[in-house]
Amino acid sequence: MFPVFHITRHFSRIFLNTPKLIALDMDGTLLDGNGQLPPEFPRVVKRAKQLGVTLAPASGRQLSTLEKMFPDMSTFIAENGTVVVHGGEIVGTTPLKNADVHAILQARESIEKPHMTVLCTPSMAYAEKDSPESARDELDKYYKANTLVDSLTDYADEEVIKIAIFCAEGTEEFVAPVLYDVIDAQNVAISGQVWVDCMPNNANKGVALEQLAEILSVDIAQTAAFGDFLNDYELLKSAGLAVAMENAHEKLKEIADRIAPPNTEYGVITVLDELLGT
Repeated sequence: MFPVFHITRHFSRIFLNTPKLIALDMDGTLLDGNGQLPPEFPRVVKRAKQLGVTLAPASGRQLSTLEKMFPDMSTFIAENGTVVVHGGEIVGTTPLKNADVHAILQARESIEKPHMTVLCTPSMAYAEKDSPESARDELDKYYKANTLVDSLTDYADEEVIKIAIFCAEGTEEFVAPVLYDVIDAQNVAISGQVWVDCMPNNANKGVALEQLAEILSVDIAQTAAFGDFLNDYELLKSAGLAVAMENAHEKLKEIADRIAPPNTEYGVITVLDELLGT
């Protein structure tokens, strides 16, 4: 394991053995407050390639979305770990149990606030035509390959890897409790203030990181991960070096080895420059 540094606000210049595999959460972590990549990120990617370090965007976003965001990269943890990609090929998918899919689709009817349900397969995201108009931009933002259908039940028997629910009024309060009544809490990942994901309980970003490490023949101690929210918890727990953002959920800060400057100050770049010796 990497040594633990109790740094909560500012960084001194600390040099570590360079990790061989680094997983990067997107929203609230690598991306700035406007959802944009840091201007210096291409430089960091080039440096990582020179050192033989694999950078892996790790997100709740769809694989198609990540591939469009990072056309020069070929290793991804997509859909919160239910889709794992290396060398441009899908090397692992973890589908939900069919019974859970049907239970979730039925339970969502009890959500009292306006919401949108997205049924995700490895290649397509389905949402219903009568979803709130205000949610359409969110659908297009996170799921570039999407289609609107009359009923999600018609697609419930496909290879469903995740069911995501968007609720502008808050997922922790209005959505998660409904889901806890029908599926195990381990199946529920709160991805942000307005999104919650239902996934197999044996799939998360941490498991995906371990899968990639095995494929790359990298010891898990030679990995690092950056995150900010609860769906990054297992990712940071699995990584050799766990880096939480200054703006991260307190539960992530509690398990982090380091605290990076906030995403609005490109904190990921600050720490990557240290780790990669730039």
